[in-house]
Amino acid sequence: MEQRLTIHFVDNDSRARAEKARIAYASGHHAEVYSDLQELITIKPDNGVLMVTDRVIAGDPEHVMERLGEAGISLPLVVTSDQPAVQAVVRTMKAGALDYLKTPFDQDRFADVMHRLALEASSHMEARRKLIEARGRIAQLSKREREVLDWLAEGNSNKAIARALDISPRTVEIHRANMMDKLGTNHSAEAVRLRIEAQLEENAARQPKAEEAARSAPSMRRSNGAAFL
Repeated sequence: MEQRLTIHFVDNDSRARAEKARIAYASGHHAEVYSDLQELITIKPDNGVLMVTDRVIAGDPEHVMERLGEAGISLPLVVTSDQPAVQAVVRTMKAGALDYLKTPFDQDRFADVMHRLALEASSHMEARRKLIEARGRIAQLSKREREVLDWLAEGNSNKAIARALDISPRTVEIHRANMMDKLGTNHSAEAVRLRIEAQLEENAARQPKAEEAARSAPSMRRSNGAAFL
């Protein structure tokens, strides 16, 4: 039996919203409609798929994904456009969207798309949930605790981190303990994995110092990208 999805349409064009909802219902799915992103965030849906027009995305999918994450909304995002541009599609997918669809679509095509999305949505939502949770926990860290986490993720020892940050190894240990306590982790590897799940961009300004510190520090054993200290 075909899975019945709840599709949350966000579109500032009332006629377009109504037509998309009509097609969704005709295809056996449930539809909710919103005029803008803030209305969606206020309702904060916890199941289904988000289908947002590029008019609402306004050329900034990263900001939209950030707002959804801050609101605790981990539902898969599908962006729709009457005239999708290759650059916009690539940028949107890199930002974490599940798909990018050309509109308008007829009922048969919509049914095919929703069948495919139903198969992919669950795993995508779980990945988004982990990312949002990880970023939320990391956001609790102080600037220095975050720096220690970043250096740990690059495979550096306490001594190497101390040299790079111009603090004592004992101070690094204190920041590291506080960092792990805030993250709710029992081991450095867990903290590093959490950072990986958060998919945070590396700070390029640290790279030269990181390489210098790594050259002067003992080699460290790694497993699955995590440093075991």
